[in-house]
Amino acid sequence: MSLYLITGGAGFIGSHIAHELLARGERVRVVDDLSSGSLANLEGALDRVEFIQADIREMDRIRPAFEGADYVIHLAARSSVAFSIEDPATSTAVNIGGTVNVLVAARDARVQRAVFADSAAVYGDSPALPRVETQEPQPLSPYALAKLTGEYFCRIFTNVFSLEAVPLRFFNIFGPRQNPHSPYTGVLSKFMVAYLRGETPVIFGDGEQSRDFTYVANVVDAVLRACTAPEAPGRAINVGVGVSYTLNQTIALLNRIFGREVTPRYAPPRPGDVRHSRADVSLARQLLGYEPKVSFEEGLRRTVEWYRSALAAETRGVSAS
Repeated sequence: MSLYLITGGAGFIGSHIAHELLARGERVRVVDDLSSGSLANLEGALDRVEFIQADIREMDRIRPAFEGADYVIHLAARSSVAFSIEDPATSTAVNIGGTVNVLVAARDARVQRAVFADSAAVYGDSPALPRVETQEPQPLSPYALAKLTGEYFCRIFTNVFSLEAVPLRFFNIFGPRQNPHSPYTGVLSKFMVAYLRGETPVIFGDGEQSRDFTYVANVVDAVLRACTAPEAPGRAINVGVGVSYTLNQTIALLNRIFGREVTPRYAPPRPGDVRHSRADVSLARQLLGYEPKVSFEEGLRRTVEWYRSALAAETRGVSAS
């Protein structure tokens, strides 16, 4: 039985990883400042999780959390292009300074390996598709630049400080527990809640921008594989599905799932947004043995059902897990 420390473990992705690790019989410790995460995401597991409320920018507060950890999964971040443009100083302090703190604390605690939540945003808006790890990064926002910097720090800590660190370039992740009320959440959660409430979904731009939407269970699988894959340290690795959908195609899929025709409202494009994104997951297959198991449409159906239950519970005044 190993001890996994998850920074940001009360968030959307982190809580899914925590629940899966507990199901496998592993020990879980979570560090989260609850600025965007919620203990409700760990409902049913809190009695089995060691929870520490702390900000990754505060080294003295987070350092004790690393004691005895075998693996660190670093998800804590201000995960938003829009926020990084509104407040680049805070975004950079969390996403670069906080990441360096996590890596230093992991090194000092002699953690076996750290897995870093990197981002496909590092590729920028290159017309070359699919995105391959050998492409030159072209970050378009402070958020993307911070993720690329974290990636380089992972390489340095692997090569210089003997801490095995693996940056995983996540593509557009969606699934249950993604907070639709956050102004910085993924577009799919906002679409689904709009459908369920009888509101009009909003698309920024013409809707022909495309994304490699990746169901969260696929990401959990990749992250846990990266904790032990022997050839992964120091290598930036894409985690996606390898198939992209435009937002207009996504609306058509949701129309089919909900059984009604909805026409979205189109708004001006947002600065820093990438036009097209699709992952080449060949390296993940090679190094991690990763194979995406849940398709986009199946993931949409599962997520719609979760939001349907969550909104019904919200109406009744109870939480949904």
